[in-house]
Amino acid sequence: MLAMPKPARRAPRRRESRPPVAVGHVVLRVPDPEAAAAFYERLGLRPVWCAPHLAILELRGGTHLLLFPGGRRARSDRAAPFDLMADDLADFRGRTSAAGLRPSQTRLERRSGHRFFSVVDPAGNRITIYSSHTDGRRV
Repeated sequence: MLAMPKPARRAPRRRESRPPVAVGHVVLRVPDPEAAAAFYERLGLRPVWCAPHLAILELRGGTHLLLFPGGRRARSDRAAPFDLMADDLADFRGRTSAAGLRPSQTRLERRSGHRFFSVVDPAGNRITIYSSHTDGRRV
């Protein structure tokens, strides 16, 4: 009788340092998805798809920003339903300014201790960009 081979030993599992889930999609309704897509591409998002009826852009980590037609131009002071985060806020603000997106001055949020600035998209949504709050962890 043949001896059964011993099961292969599995390498010990490395504990994943990232959380097991991420935000998949964020939706904005804008009067002109193509104009909004051009803005978000200049902001640094990666274009995935762009058409008059839908634009898709990707953020770090794979989250997709979906831009659907709808609504009308908001007051330019309406906060977007999401915010963004940059590892090097000063550098990112400089690139945002160089792209012609007219960022606000950088300010400090006393409650959290994070610095931030904002830009306004073509639909009038105020997008706030915060300094990183991951404490060096992979995201």
